[in-house]
Amino acid sequence: MSLVSTTPETDGRHVRDQAQAHLRALVGRDDAELRDDQWTAIEALVVERRRALVVQRTGWGKSAVYFVATLLLRAQGAGPTVIVSPLLALMRNQIAAAERAGVRAVTINSTNAEEWEPVHAAIAAGEVDVLLVSPERLNNPGFRDEVLPRLAATCGLLVVDEAHCISDWGHDFRPDYRRIRTLLGDLPDGIPVLATTATANARVTEDVATQVGRDALVLRGSLDRESLRLAVVRLTTAEQRLAWLADHLDEQPGSGIVYCLTVAATQEIADYLRSRGHDVASYSGATETTERQELERRLAAGEIKALVATSALGMGFDATLGFVVNVGAPQSPVAYYQQVGRAGRGTDRADVVLLPQLEDRDIWAYFASLAFPREERVRETIGALVDAGKPLSTATLETYVDLGRSRLETMLKVLDVDGAVRRVRGGWEATGREWTYDADRYARVAETRDREQRAMLDYLTTDECRMRYLREQLDDPGAEDCGRCDTCGGFTPATTVSDSAREEAGARLARPGVVVEPRKMWPTALANLGVDLKGKIAEGAAEGRAVARLTDLGHGQALRELFRDGAPDGPVPDALARAVVEVLHDWRPHVDGIVAVESATRPALVDSLAGGLSRFLKKPVVGRWAIVDPGVEPGRGASNSAQRVAAVGRRFTLDADVPAGPVLLVDDRVVTGWTLTLAARALRAAGATEVLPLVLASGG
Repeated sequence: MSLVSTTPETDGRHVRDQAQAHLRALVGRDDAELRDDQWTAIEALVVERRRALVVQRTGWGKSAVYFVATLLLRAQGAGPTVIVSPLLALMRNQIAAAERAGVRAVTINSTNAEEWEPVHAAIAAGEVDVLLVSPERLNNPGFRDEVLPRLAATCGLLVVDEAHCISDWGHDFRPDYRRIRTLLGDLPDGIPVLATTATANARVTEDVATQVGRDALVLRGSLDRESLRLAVVRLTTAEQRLAWLADHLDEQPGSGIVYCLTVAATQEIADYLRSRGHDVASYSGATETTERQELERRLAAGEIKALVATSALGMGFDATLGFVVNVGAPQSPVAYYQQVGRAGRGTDRADVVLLPQLEDRDIWAYFASLAFPREERVRETIGALVDAGKPLSTATLETYVDLGRSRLETMLKVLDVDGAVRRVRGGWEATGREWTYDADRYARVAETRDREQRAMLDYLTTDECRMRYLREQLDDPGAEDCGRCDTCGGFTPATTVSDSAREEAGARLARPGVVVEPRKMWPTALANLGVDLKGKIAEGAAEGRAVARLTDLGHGQALRELFRDGAPDGPVPDALARAVVEVLHDWRPHVDGIVAVESATRPALVDSLAGGLSRFLKKPVVGRWAIVDPGVEPGRGASNSAQRVAAVGRRFTLDADVPAGPVLLVDDRVVTGWTLTLAARALRAAGATEVLPLVLASGG
């Protein structure tokens, strides 16, 4: 691509005047001034055609830099800007902001497949100024092989948003982002690159700058957020934390976000707060796309007090939020800094309160269990692809490798970038290239995560300035006391809760009963494992019940202790037995007999549960879903559905005098649902008209 030479039109002073005009159009204010550091970034991109990494706090104006640079480059005849962004909510807000400044912006992501062809046509016709791409598109075979090379050759500017995701050391590393390394290497000389993030410490900054390459200009600014007032409120019980929200949510300025660590918590807390008269809604990756967009709009417009959300919620630069409350601590101070950065943009004051939980470390441990698999699992995967001699889908690979779908996908993406496998139409194939398991790197990443978690725990108890602590975790050399947080004395949040709110929260948390949804479809490619099952499950379980999820705020704590590694086996504790009775009163199942799932690890617990149900319901225990192959260890194959179905089928058989009526199927907990599904299938085949599962706990 030919580049425009420096002329009076591209002289730095003249370009800055143009940039100033574009900024005012973008923000809709005639008094808006381009800051010197913003101009430094724009000048590097537009005048010098350099590569740059900008590490600046949320609200600094990183989006303004790349939109203004786009307008300037397009006026010089450059191709469209390509922005790689991981946050769909952010994409939508960026497009709306761009359109206000006359920037023609479109997006290609997982939620708008029906628009991909028109978007490609508009790009080809020169009708697009900005294309926003989600990172998973970079590894889609058609996009990677057909669309990406054309974009790399013709784009006028490449922007990598949330660039810390490139780095193994970033708090939110994403394998799809590693594909950007290839894209950066394929760009012709003279096409500028801008990488941006608000959350990169020195190590991540150095790593990303190296990957951006070509002597990238690094601009790091102060990470202080002058509008944020930080505090930690330590409450000992889940009902106290819920009560605090009920009592004090309306005292928070404007609209904001209540962040939670799990999807279940967002639903539980939002439901409770609505019952107390608060205008809130839950939001997570499980929320349907159209509903997510409407909730984002309502929050940005101040039409709702709060979204109770997981980290799936990210907002654009024009959202003005007055507060963030975290129920539970994220895994690192850097991740926490990013979440609280959603508040205080466009406002002089925003309140940020952290309500830590005892169970935070359990949840961190669960996420840590999803780390990169052991070498033997990786070798199994590569070997399965080699042996197949043809592409295999992820679902088919699950029948050969004992890993869950999401973890298997993540591993394959890493192997793809490493060159060991390749994503093609129809699935994945081995490349035949030699591959080395970098155990040292994975160990270093794990050690880094452990240090981050310890640092997050230290944040909870520090008597230092909280903003200074977060800035130092990000290696901000200008970190100093803020004068605004609870340890500096500038913010004293309420710590009391009312008796009425606490009592109602306690009653809500003590109310047991979670629906156990039945499995609807058999896993794909079970024939590879010698299992003749496929398609829709014709005779499976009906809707069942659990006392609670292991992640729940109420009975979840007692259940986590009951199922803790090393906890002794024994009868059902009295409090949980009473909860089971409450579930039965609400559910009112009508059954003619009870069948228990035999347990090798907690036989006394399951026998106690089945016997107690028999006495309460006055129905007999008619048999067991019995262990016949103890060589198949408990939990075998739990990481993916196909492996689990095969393992359960080998381990168990039905040993029961089944009545010709409805049967209650009893187990200690449900994790994958396949034990209950196969037991229900056997019971139905033996004459049961309906199978109703009842378990103590839901979740692994």
